[in-house]
Formats: sequence, structure tokens, C-alpha cells
Amino acid sequence: MSAADWLGLIGHFLSLSLLAVGGAITTAPEMHRYLVGEQHWLSDAQFSSSIALAQAAPGPNVLFVALMGWNIGVNAAGGMQAGALAWALGLGAGMASMVSFLLPSVLLTFYAGRWGQRNREHIGLRAFKAGMAPVVVGLLAATGWVLASSLAGMLTNWHVWLLSSVVALLVWRTRIHMLWLLAVGGALGWSGWI
Repeated sequence: MSAADWLGLIGHFLSLSLLAVGGAITTAPEMHRYLVGEQHWLSDAQFSSSIALAQAAPGPNVLFVALMGWNIGVNAAGGMQAGALAWALGLGAGMASMVSFLLPSVLLTFYAGRWGQRNREHIGLRAFKAGMAPVVVGLLAATGWVLASSLAGMLTNWHVWLLSSVVALLVWRTRIHMLWLLAVGGALGWSGWI
């Protein structure tokens, strides 16, 4: 990777940071398009694994950004067989990705939060908050679509899509506690159905 590639990666994460309405995971489709589809810095498996590992680990789910940076750095070094160079580029790219993704949104949140607190009764601000709810739902749906499409073929794993649809319907239409749905999903995964 050239210096321009590294600057492009940092610039992309800087811009995505400001689009992370509803959390960092909502930017996953755009990350996939850029990192896997356009630049070919990550494979589908590395992209999906980065998200899966970050979601399974305790702590904030934004850690997938650092894992993607790590994988990009290791790939740029030529793989783990490059030894210390792979470790150095992996750590550097992971840190650069994480800082560039967090810095703009942290600053925006800080200053917008202070402004919003002073103007909380403003009709425009309340309308903006209400209007952002469907945007967040749409971004989360797009993220689910990209992750499910890269993890499994759409026709070969119909049971994954069926289960996802049933769970979405149950969450929308019933008052079943989410932990019960997670338990059923875990049992289906343990049994090998998923």
C-alpha cells in the first residue's frame, strides 16, 4: 500500500465516523463496499470475521474497526509470515483506523450534545430526533443484509433467512423478551441447524 492508500483509508474512516448514526455497525455496508469491493484490502471472510469477533468480545462493538485496520495492515505486509513488519503494520493500521473513526464522532457528539442541551425545547431539534429513527432502522437493516449476504449464500442457506425473518416479526409484533429469542438462536446454532 502506498502513502496515498493509507491516507485514503484514514479519510474514509474519518468520513464514515460522521455517518455512524445508530452506532458504528450501521456503517458496515459502506465499509464493505470500499474495503472489500473497491480496494480489495480485505476478503469477505476477513470482513465478516472482524465484525463477528468484535460482537462476541466484551466491550464496545466499534472494535471491529480496529480489527479491520489490523487485517489491512497485516495484508499490506504480506501476511503474518512477514513477522515483525506484519505486527507493526497491523498495530499501526488498527490504531489509525480506530482513531480516525472515533475522533470526528466524539467531537461532534460533545459539541452537539452541549448545543442540544441548551436548545432541547426547540421544535426543529425535536423534529430532527423523531426523523432520525427511520434512518437508523434502515441503516441497521442494510448492515444485516450485507453481513448475511457475505456469510451465507442467499438461496443455499434459506433457513438463516427464515429464522431472521421470524425473529424480526416476533420482535416487532410480540412482547417476547429478547433473551428468550437469543436462547433459542443459541440452541439452534448448537444443534447445527444454523
